[in-house]
Amino acid sequence: MKYRNMGKTGLKLSEIALGSWVTNLSDASAVATAKETVDLAFDLGVNFFDCADAYSGGEAERFFGKVLKEHRRSEYVVSSKVFFPMGRGANEWGLSRKHIKEQLDNTLKNMGLDYLDLYFCHRFDPTTPIAETVEVLSDLVKEGKILYYGVSEWTPAQIVEAILTAERDGNRPLSVIQPQYNMVDRYIEDEIIGICERFGIGITPFSPLSQGLLTGKYRKGQPLPEGSRATWQADRQINNLLTEENLEKVEKLIKVADGLGVPLSVLALAWILRVKQISAVITGASKQKQLASNVAASGLDLPPDALAEIESILDYHPFVRRIG
Repeated sequence: MKYRNMGKTGLKLSEIALGSWVTNLSDASAVATAKETVDLAFDLGVNFFDCADAYSGGEAERFFGKVLKEHRRSEYVVSSKVFFPMGRGANEWGLSRKHIKEQLDNTLKNMGLDYLDLYFCHRFDPTTPIAETVEVLSDLVKEGKILYYGVSEWTPAQIVEAILTAERDGNRPLSVIQPQYNMVDRYIEDEIIGICERFGIGITPFSPLSQGLLTGKYRKGQPLPEGSRATWQADRQINNLLTEENLEKVEKLIKVADGLGVPLSVLALAWILRVKQISAVITGASKQKQLASNVAASGLDLPPDALAEIESILDYHPFVRRIG
């Protein structure tokens, strides 16, 4: 496993991180499988584990808390996020001082921790001044409850406003962002990567395999694999990605991966890690085999001719998309 500094900070993150967005915790057998996967992650050198208060109604945080306490606190980096409703009350969502402080306390209780390494604002809150959000996060750093803070799906303008607001008010700056980034969703290349380079902010993208599209399990002209995300995901995100155009690109990318002797998923992760501003890639893995395959992307340098062929296949053109 290779490690990278998170932006201009001294914090080292494993190039491949393990997230818990779609971790199956539905029964004792699923929980046991998830624990085995986390244990393997440690064995393979993964040190960054990502979570959120909204994942599985807090169950994902409680799961991580039980598993991580078997390891030294200095051995791992753990993150969580705040924004989405955690109750029916008017103040039980968003990025107000009240909700952030209350939710962080709940997250720390769920995980059995004294502090979080990273704390992300999951989405932008248009009902709360950025100055209020930045101030409370800065205060939490000073209190030692979090070490670094960042944002997830925010627009370039919102990110810059947060940076400048912190600077103006003498508060701690944000240190990391967690946007979506993969071969078929490259919007951060247009402005956000440049912003992060300018201000020394780390990038830890999620959905690097585009909901499973870039694993190679979904093939043109073939039925959906039994038990795959496309057969059960409620919001149908992966189904919406299974277009004729995307599946044609997958077929071509598989040929590139085959030529390098790696699975498509490894090619897709290594392609993201080609960007020097990327600090870590947050992957999901429901099975140990998937995790072991993902980790193989760390340290894999793609040759120039393969990168050129990938660019030709993807045929990316800057565009505007809704963020969040």
